[in-house]
Amino acid sequence: MIVIAGVLIGAILGGLTARRRKGNTADIAQFVVVYAIAFGLLGLVATIVLEKIAA
Repeated sequence: MIVIAGVLIGAILGGLTARRRKGNTADIAQFVVVYAIAFGLLGLVATIVLEKIAA
């Protein structure tokens, strides 16, 4: 669940960041993908840490 939320939040932040920097469509798409992957990985790490702490 944390991973999915991280991907969605990352995609939104990436799109907003690229748009704020006045990027074209390809720039916006690249930012969306990169931020989504980065936030998804952070969510994965957070999930693993939480599972190890709770167990």
